[in-house]
Amino acid sequence: MARRALIMLEGHWGSGLPFVQAARHLRLDPVPLSADRRYDYLADHNFEVIQVDTDNLDALIRECSRLRTRYDIAGTTGPEEEIYAVVGKLCRYFNQLGPAPPHLLNDATNNS
Repeated sequence: MARRALIMLEGHWGSGLPFVQAARHLRLDPVPLSADRRYDYLADHNFEVIQVDTDNLDALIRECSRLRTRYDIAGTTGPEEEIYAVVGKLCRYFNQLGPAPPHLLNDATNNS
């Protein structure tokens, strides 16, 4: 049985450890994705941290696709509102529940 992972896009550096510990408590393997080295300290706590350009949707899709070969992806999330649009696009691409990308929200409000 594949291990279940929660992909976590970067957010405020102070939220990192509690966020990944909460995922572990839910028996998920948290995998933080960050554009810089702000989460390298999590490696000291035995968490896998992946550096990827989080402003590049194609790079995120490639990295998430690579992770899917090793994990059953339980979901994709992030701790801050600024990244909800990216999380929504990844969830839509991988057919997961998640926040709606902004263009879908605009379509929904224009059609009602």
